[in-house]
Amino acid sequence: MKGKNLLSISDMSDEDIDSFMAGAVELKARGRTSLLEGKVLALLFEKPSLRTRVSFEVGMRQLGGEVVYLSPDEVGLGGGSRWLT
Repeated sequence: MKGKNLLSISDMSDEDIDSFMAGAVELKARGRTSLLEGKVLALLFEKPSLRTRVSFEVGMRQLGGEVVYLSPDEVGLGGGSRWLT
């Protein structure tokens, strides 16, 4: 799947899923790593989700990356555009 964008699990073949899961098991066995060192993940949720936010933050940090959380209010989600006045 290298070089592909994953938009839906239905886009994956059985072989892709098997390979993906084998890679996940290997990463889990390694523990903390610097695989994503120097990378930043921006978290932006239309609806607040503490479990999802924490899961992404923990996973990203375990892989050596950083996380920036942007709340819906900070980016103007939900209401009309506050940037066009």
